[in-house]
Amino acid sequence: RIRPQLAKEKIEGCHICTSVTPGEPQVFLGKDKAFTFDYVFNIDSQQEEIYIQCIEKLIEGCFEGYNATVFAYGQTGAGKTYTMGTGFDVNITEEEQGIISRAVKHLFRCIEEKKQAAIKQGLPPPDFKVNAQFLELYNEEILDLFDTTRDIDAKNKKSNIKIHEDSTGGIYTVGVTTRTVNGESEMMQCLKLGALSRTTASTQMNVQSSRSHAIFTIHLCQTRVCPDNATDNRIISESSQMNEFETLTAKFHFVDLAGSERLKRTGATGERAKEGISINCGLLALGNVISALGDKSKKATHVPYRDSKLTRLLQDSLGGNSQTLMIACVSPSDRDFMETLNTLKYANRARNIKNKVMVNQDRASQQINALRSEITRLQMELMEYKTGKRIIDEEGVESINDMFHENAMLQTENNNLRVRIKAMQETVDALRARITQLMSDQANQVLLARAGEGNEEISNMIHNYIKEIEDLRAKLLESEAVNENLRRNLSRASTRSTYFGGPSAFSTSMLSSEKETMEILDIAKKDLEKLKKKERKKKKSDHEDEEEEEDEDEDDMEVVESSDESDSDSDEKENYQADLANITCEIAIKQKLIDELENSQRRLQTLKKQYEEKLMMLQHKIRDTQLERDQVLQNLGSVETYSEEKAKKIKSEYEKKLQAMNKELQRLQTAQKEHARLLKNQSQYEKQLKKLQQEVTEMKKTKVRLMKQMKEEQEKARMTESRRNREIAQLKKEQRKREHQLKLLEAQKRNQEVILRRKTEEVTALRRQVRPLSDRVAGKVSRKLSLPDHPIQEPSSSSSVEYDGSRTAAQQKMRIPVARVQALSVTATNGTGKKYQRKAVTSRVYSSKAARMKWQLLERRVTDIVMQRMTISNMEADMNRLLTQREELTKRREKLSKKREKLIKEGYGSEADRNVQNINEEMESLTANIDYINDSISDCQANIMQMEEAKEEGETLDVTAVINACTLTEARYLLDHFLTMGINKGLQAAQKEAQIKVLEGRLKQTEITSATQNQLLFHMLKEKAELNPELDALLGHALQENLEDSTDEDAPLHSPGAEGSTPIHTMKCLNHNLASICFQARRRTTTQMELLYADSSDLGSDISATDSTLPGPLTTVAETQESGVTADTSDTSARDREFIPPPSGLPSKIGSMSDESDSSLSEVHRGIINPFPASKYVRSSPLQCMYTAEGHTKAVLCVDATDDLLFTGSKDRTCKVWNLVTGQEIMSLGGHPNNVVSIKYCNYTSLVFTVSTSYIKVWDIRDSAKCIRTLTSSGQAMPGDVCSGSTNRTVTIPAGENQINQIALNPTGTFIYAAAGNSVRMWDLKRFQSTGKLTGHLGPVMCLTVDRISNGQDLIVTGSKDHYIKMFDVTEGALGSVSPTHNFEPPHYDGIEALAIMGDNLFSGSRDNGIKKWDLAQKDLLQQVPNAHKDWVCALGLVPGAPVLLSGCRGGMLRLWNVETFAPIGEMKGHDSPINAICTNSSHIFTAADDRTVRIWKARNVVDGQISDTGDASEDLASN
Repeated sequence: RIRPQLAKEKIEGCHICTSVTPGEPQVFLGKDKAFTFDYVFNIDSQQEEIYIQCIEKLIEGCFEGYNATVFAYGQTGAGKTYTMGTGFDVNITEEEQGIISRAVKHLFRCIEEKKQAAIKQGLPPPDFKVNAQFLELYNEEILDLFDTTRDIDAKNKKSNIKIHEDSTGGIYTVGVTTRTVNGESEMMQCLKLGALSRTTASTQMNVQSSRSHAIFTIHLCQTRVCPDNATDNRIISESSQMNEFETLTAKFHFVDLAGSERLKRTGATGERAKEGISINCGLLALGNVISALGDKSKKATHVPYRDSKLTRLLQDSLGGNSQTLMIACVSPSDRDFMETLNTLKYANRARNIKNKVMVNQDRASQQINALRSEITRLQMELMEYKTGKRIIDEEGVESINDMFHENAMLQTENNNLRVRIKAMQETVDALRARITQLMSDQANQVLLARAGEGNEEISNMIHNYIKEIEDLRAKLLESEAVNENLRRNLSRASTRSTYFGGPSAFSTSMLSSEKETMEILDIAKKDLEKLKKKERKKKKSDHEDEEEEEDEDEDDMEVVESSDESDSDSDEKENYQADLANITCEIAIKQKLIDELENSQRRLQTLKKQYEEKLMMLQHKIRDTQLERDQVLQNLGSVETYSEEKAKKIKSEYEKKLQAMNKELQRLQTAQKEHARLLKNQSQYEKQLKKLQQEVTEMKKTKVRLMKQMKEEQEKARMTESRRNREIAQLKKEQRKREHQLKLLEAQKRNQEVILRRKTEEVTALRRQVRPLSDRVAGKVSRKLSLPDHPIQEPSSSSSVEYDGSRTAAQQKMRIPVARVQALSVTATNGTGKKYQRKAVTSRVYSSKAARMKWQLLERRVTDIVMQRMTISNMEADMNRLLTQREELTKRREKLSKKREKLIKEGYGSEADRNVQNINEEMESLTANIDYINDSISDCQANIMQMEEAKEEGETLDVTAVINACTLTEARYLLDHFLTMGINKGLQAAQKEAQIKVLEGRLKQTEITSATQNQLLFHMLKEKAELNPELDALLGHALQENLEDSTDEDAPLHSPGAEGSTPIHTMKCLNHNLASICFQARRRTTTQMELLYADSSDLGSDISATDSTLPGPLTTVAETQESGVTADTSDTSARDREFIPPPSGLPSKIGSMSDESDSSLSEVHRGIINPFPASKYVRSSPLQCMYTAEGHTKAVLCVDATDDLLFTGSKDRTCKVWNLVTGQEIMSLGGHPNNVVSIKYCNYTSLVFTVSTSYIKVWDIRDSAKCIRTLTSSGQAMPGDVCSGSTNRTVTIPAGENQINQIALNPTGTFIYAAAGNSVRMWDLKRFQSTGKLTGHLGPVMCLTVDRISNGQDLIVTGSKDHYIKMFDVTEGALGSVSPTHNFEPPHYDGIEALAIMGDNLFSGSRDNGIKKWDLAQKDLLQQVPNAHKDWVCALGLVPGAPVLLSGCRGGMLRLWNVETFAPIGEMKGHDSPINAICTNSSHIFTAADDRTVRIWKARNVVDGQISDTGDASEDLASN
């Protein structure tokens, strides 16, 4: 919930830094940081709206036995007590009542409604008991606010209230007063009594601030009839009325937390400070509990409930048995930005907590519910056993019956067939109606042809007769089909009955069954072929659906494919269902076939047994017969006496027997043949059976696969839909963000226009005020717009230096570059640290590689955390400084408005109008400055949000996990290294503190000296003023302004002594006026840049204050430059003589630095520019080396130059600045993490940009070597030097960052482009803010160059490792990703190393040893030299004053090329090592190489791109 702004905040000019997305629970902090919650309430939200949406359902849940908790969290003064309603006010209206009072009313209203509803239903009304407790947690002691006997003054004494935990994990307190409440008024009375006893006090942020945490608890106990059996009991037991009752309990906590506070904001001291510390301790413990519960990575860790009594009391509300609602109350003012950010992050973590909610019932009710559910389950199981769904097999294992699944499948099939029959019946009816109509029409036509004219009655009668005939025909066909089915069944039954008949029916029955089986098999084969065809068709055309219906009539239906994806999805689903149904049907048919074959196999087995028995019997008969024959023959041989007749008789009998037996044998042989044939058929049947079983299993697998496929398709469709919804939501979010950014940019543009208009008005006012000296003498001196003793800092530079007019010459002598001193101290501490580490390593050697890796991980993580926190704290300090500046300017504006009102009331006249006009102009200037500061505050907030996001993304390494996984040896190793690091850091801190103390002492001494000299100078001027009227007027004007300011300002000016304040201030005004007089005398016209940037005049005052004599400050900047360069100016051109220095006045300072800092830099190794010895081949070479700059200890990687200054960056991690006039190094910029790979200097702002790893350091070299900003490759801008903490060389690049290879400034100096990774990041140097990226390359961008197009656009050309060169057109104000406007074809054969632009021509040098010339206007390749050098082309440059291109290679060779013809002009050995960079100024060429030197060349013998032999080398040397 966002509270409205206070009147005090509106008066002090605080802006609103929060915004809410309409219609969505999302709050934006700053420009684009979004937080999403369950509910978000904006500034205009009402108490009732919050209660209805959030709290109402929690109260209703209490009647169902659920616990609930509501607690309000936020900084002090954010509206927690107002929202909860614990701080009662006499004058509070009903609309402003808080959550607790509304909840109490709702609770008792629901109790009455429940009782009335039970009476209406004829049930006993439920019984309710409501109890209340009110606790206060003050200084970690629990106080009972209902206890009237306690001593209010003895708050710090230990209380007797104890906290306990029951068996279910619930928390309860012992020794707390519990009041039974019977009504709403009684509850409100208890609440008021407790609220009046609560501890409150006043702080700077809140007049009535809660100094303790308050917990108001309502216990609700209700006994009611069980809702499940209420109706059953009335029916079953009318006489006995045995109702079952259940008891539900619920607990509702209303928690009003005290606000988190910073002591410097609240201004608390003494008892208030102790209370604030105790409050913050409790909230810290609560935050740790929320982090442990809400952080997914810390699920297994311990939850520290016992760290505080607050978290112990709320244990079941956080992750326990409770429905918990957290209301985060925040302030919308930008003054409370950090507190609001922390509150929102706190609430965001709390949102991840998952509570386990359950109904609070008594034991009996719980047991009854459990038994009831058990009975229901057992009844269901019994029903399943009865219906046959469940069975128990022989082993006693319970399983689901297959018949159940089969029945389910058959039911689905039956339903499908029923639907199909209905459809066919409708089709038949429609066709019958059509046939009837056609036949009646035909009969009518015949009758009409015969009768001549038709009769309607006859046609109707014919129609009815034909309809009746068709109905009868349909019935006849139906009865014939039924009759045919009955006949088939009868024949099947008769064939089955013959199986059990005699042997005569055997063969016919077998043949008929065989024929039937073969018919079934043929049907199955045909069906299988159809299925295979369908499958093939389906495989061929996946997206077409063909439905074939076999019916009396075939209807062809066209399938129209819809383009909509949802329709195609539904069609696919229907196809899958249809396939599934068909396969199910086919499986059933195959199952029937298999059953039929199994029956026939069983019958064959029985027949086989019968045949085998008969064969055995016949074999026994044959054997018996043979025995009998043998016996008869034996008898015949033995008895020869028998008569012949008897022998004939016996013979005939035996012949008959033999014939009968032969017949029997033939019959048995045929039977045997039949049996063999049946056996053969049986093997075929078995093969067919196996084949059909395999087909059935395959069909079942296909069915399972199809079902899986259907599920997968459904899942894919669901995932696609969810992905689309997410994409839509993301697009909506991006659209909202863009609209938001557009509004912000429009507002920013309006503000900038207002500021520009006011600045223009100020410029005109300043021009109007520059009047002749006689006007000042006559007393017509008007007041300045902005007072000189209060220079307003530009918010764009976070560390701008106020130039004070009280600097002495001694202070300038001590002007040593800060980076040099820091680097020296750091290297000294490093030396001691390394010695200590060496001793530790020699004393105890650790061979574990894992320990070393863990130490490196931990060290890197600790360094990252320190850097992040330091950056955020610096940003906070910056923001606080800007806020205080805004408050001061707002107060000043208020005083001016009061003064204006006073002047308007007092009198009228030209003088009063002039004063009012001056005040109006000054108020406008103050308003513009306030707007500017507001913009800076919003930028600072955006940077803080960016850092917070980067911190959240970068937390990949869990330090605790690494430490927990350590062995004893690794732990010792880590402890030893931590000890070493602690000693080193302590030593560094002690040395820095000592340095700070020394510098503070020097500063105080300088201030005292300055004050004394100013007093002396003031008295001397006062004496001289008696003789000089102009000086007297100036002194009087300065004294008058001082008196006015002393009456305006409440606080005195910062000065060493009270007695010296007036002369010092007067001297400031005087110096300013003297400098302005001097400037008017020197040059009557002023430039626009000098009017906008008042640094030159401030600089003049600086220089004037440093000398003790009066004529010293009267020398202008131009004179200082002329005297500091050379004594001989006779040969210089008119352009050089009239040279106007940049607004910052840098060259004058360089002269003073180079001359006066010799003694201070004598002990440090300084670089020097030495003359280069003349070579004997000077006359023939097109370039002549004049000087060599030596001073770097490693290879020089980059170089940049102006006419007076030279800047070099090296592998020794430093950047040196050289004065080309004196030939000496004037400062060294250190503290880089690794090699300095690129360097640029801006003439307009006097800023130096150096690149190392993923950082761009911004140096202000006007006063001292000070790093004012650090820019990163990911787009963050951090104040100060972020990299100064690391003394060792850092090779690794932080996560989310990229190596920056090169930077380039646009010609106006307002934008800088940095090649980082595959893209180029754009920076706006007015605000030091990243505006977007240039994207399109596939490999790292190695080089880039910037030019200005006529229409004001920046033209950026980039070369990459992907062999391509791309061109970008960037307009001013471009945001986001910018795509290339052209891609130059054909590409190089290797990566691009250097680019140069001359007019409409672009030159590119590559690792393929070649140079190409491109036309930027036509975007074509003009010329190319494939092997321009024998090695990589590393650098390109343009010779000043001639159309000549200069190229340098990795072999140290320099070559010159004619720009027009691209023909080689000359070649020379530039260095003995690889050349890394080439740059030029108006007269010289500078080459940097791996030999640690920079050579300075002068182009000679080059006229219009050709070598000329005119001139002598010695003369050239003399002139140079």
